[in-house]
Amino acid sequence: MSAQVAPPRPRARGVTAWVAIAAVLVLVGTLGAVLASSVQWTARDRFDPESAGPDGTRALARILADHGIEVEVVRARTTALDALDAGPATLVLPDSALLSDETFAELADAATDVVVIEPRSRGIRLLFDGRIDGYGGSEPTAPHCDLGDAERAGPVLVGATFTADAEGCYPVGDAYGLVWGAHGEGRAVAVDGTMLFTNENLAENGNAALGVNLIGSRDRVVWFVPEFADTDGDPATLGDLTPGWVSPAIVLLLVTAIGTILWRGRRFGPLVRERLPVTVRGSETTAGRAHLYAQSRDVRHAATVLRQGAVGRLGRILGLPASASAEAVADAAAARLGNDRADIGRILITDEVRTDRDLVALTHRLHDLETALARALRPGKEPR
Repeated sequence: MSAQVAPPRPRARGVTAWVAIAAVLVLVGTLGAVLASSVQWTARDRFDPESAGPDGTRALARILADHGIEVEVVRARTTALDALDAGPATLVLPDSALLSDETFAELADAATDVVVIEPRSRGIRLLFDGRIDGYGGSEPTAPHCDLGDAERAGPVLVGATFTADAEGCYPVGDAYGLVWGAHGEGRAVAVDGTMLFTNENLAENGNAALGVNLIGSRDRVVWFVPEFADTDGDPATLGDLTPGWVSPAIVLLLVTAIGTILWRGRRFGPLVRERLPVTVRGSETTAGRAHLYAQSRDVRHAATVLRQGAVGRLGRILGLPASASAEAVADAAAARLGNDRADIGRILITDEVRTDRDLVALTHRLHDLETALARALRPGKEPR
């Protein structure tokens, strides 16, 4: 028999699908870039006076400008120092992690007034010799202090609270939501602006009044927005941040992987071009199946195949149609030989074969039955 090789399936439809997917991805990326550029404020940092996002402070900057206060937004440390040297001004200073202690102190010292709107423990320590204590409650807190700017603003919802060697407003337990003190010829103030001065919260309670009073105490405001370039020193590399054993471990894993590939990898021989279709002899196929049956030791299946072949041959000897069942063949053979129908039925149908010995015995009995029936119908002619 011949093993025909199916023709290759057309790939045009698959290629078209991949091209369509790539086009959709490009379109989605383009639309995303356009949308990102149209709403650029969403990428700005918190407390940015040019950001209209929920965490920005454009609303407070606009209110200060409406009150005749000049608001100068600077995004570099050197520019901020130059602006502060130009004359008295209030410095709005976020205690950013991008700034070192020396840079933070340098900026604060250069300003007449300082308002720290995003205090961290470092800023409270350097300006007021204090620390962050906790957070305020869920209800607005009254100022209860001698700072007129806070008293005129009224109650606000306190964020972080501080304990320091300075005056305090908005008491929460033993801490305060705002601390202030003398700073050269001016003053220094620290208050958590997250809950007060952002665009999202400015209209609540006395937040807007407090922001204008604290930041707008002078005619000029220098609003500093630190960027990554203001970081002191060279940024740490990946090698600086990883432990010393990581690199040797990676090299060892690579060497192990390469050795495993060379050891266990399958080695293919040279390619051989084979002309198709290939013709395979029927005897080879039969022998191959026989070997498979022998290896699987499935004697029941082998017995079924032997019985099916015997039933077909007995039916041809008896002149029965090819569709005749094993029961019909057994009845016809018993009638022709004059034997018991049950004996022939056990040979062709019912006897169970469990072992190799049983399979050999069944083979002999089938051969004897075919021989006896051939002699009865065709004297002198043995079945092959």
